[in-house]
Amino acid sequence: MKILVVGSGGREHALAWKLKQSTRVDRIFCAPGNAGTAEIGDNVELKASDLPALARFAKENRIGLTVVGPDDPLAAGIVDVFEGEGLRIFGPTKSAARLESSKIFAKELMRAKHIPTARAAIFEKPEAACAFLKESHFPIVIKADGLALGKGVIVAQDFEEARAAVDAMMSQGRFGEAGRRLVIEECLAGSECSLHALVDGKSFLMLASARDHKRAFDGDSGPNTGGMGAFSPANNFDVELQAQFEGEVMRPLLDGLRENDITFRGLLFPGLMITASGTRVLEFNCRFGDPETQAILPRLKSDLLPLLEATIDGQLDDAAIEWDERPTVTVVMASGGYPDKYEVGKPISGLETAASESVQIFHAGTRRENGEAVTSGGRVLAVTALGETVAAARNRAYEAVSKIQFEDCHFRRDIALSAVGDNIVGH
Repeated sequence: MKILVVGSGGREHALAWKLKQSTRVDRIFCAPGNAGTAEIGDNVELKASDLPALARFAKENRIGLTVVGPDDPLAAGIVDVFEGEGLRIFGPTKSAARLESSKIFAKELMRAKHIPTARAAIFEKPEAACAFLKESHFPIVIKADGLALGKGVIVAQDFEEARAAVDAMMSQGRFGEAGRRLVIEECLAGSECSLHALVDGKSFLMLASARDHKRAFDGDSGPNTGGMGAFSPANNFDVELQAQFEGEVMRPLLDGLRENDITFRGLLFPGLMITASGTRVLEFNCRFGDPETQAILPRLKSDLLPLLEATIDGQLDDAAIEWDERPTVTVVMASGGYPDKYEVGKPISGLETAASESVQIFHAGTRRENGEAVTSGGRVLAVTALGETVAAARNRAYEAVSKIQFEDCHFRRDIALSAVGDNIVGH
């Protein structure tokens, strides 16, 4: 079978890497891919946003399955386009992807099905939003309704900061149409957890848990990023919480989607806050997480391809999944200045020396130039290590990181530090 992976980040490299291991896969294409995907398949110079060209390529090259990495193509309806051409593709339709592309749709669905989430109000006019903020307790969370490259969520510490966020989104149009409507919600206290579930329309199959590190600097300080590292399994999630999550979130959610005549087939990635009162849903994502995927897939012993096919065909009830109980730690190496301004085109050295049987290096913001890998984005590499313990995986990951060099490289030094010493194998 020929596989097409849509996207260019570390998540897409990890998906291509795992799918390449299937005995049924003989060729992988990545559109547009990066320097890492070029080593295991063929990069195709097509943008992830060019849906007609991607469908045409899949048809002309007899692609057996297309796997979509980023959220934007899903929100734009890439699955609808491919299915209209009779092509097999993994991911939710445009209507199902509204769970991620519209925070208001997701919040209203959660309210209707009594899914535990933060208390919130929805606004279409800045004056009404500011009036609400004057009566609010701080800190408070302000979310653009639509997709905003991971930057559409502001945690405001006081009224002035909140008012400025509302003005930037609704009056200045910082995020375009995505910020025309807002969700303003209470700021939950607790620890975050990332869960992934394959969903076939009626059934679901949980993947391994993970925890992400969003802030740019050590000690969870600095601006939010797309993610500076992750580890799996999560140290704040257990069998009891999973049972609660499945009963209070997954089952009512699928019921609610069906009541709206929406069939969700693909990967559902709820972001959770584990509070003193139990789990609360922060948001829904409709694709694999990044960098969580780079931490989860190296623990997956099962062949990924039949799991994706069972999801598409509505046969997850018959699917089985096997995990390596050893934990993983993933450290993201970023360009200096990320998530703000940064320079690209920096040569990367030490990749061959750093990789080993227990260390996998996933490329994100990289490209090939004169035969060598150079930086081409904010998050450049995700270095993932397996270990018998979290401490061992951490040491192995940072040892590999120390062997890789590029100018102005930045990475956090405390990834998974909070989990060292925790016995978290198995979930």
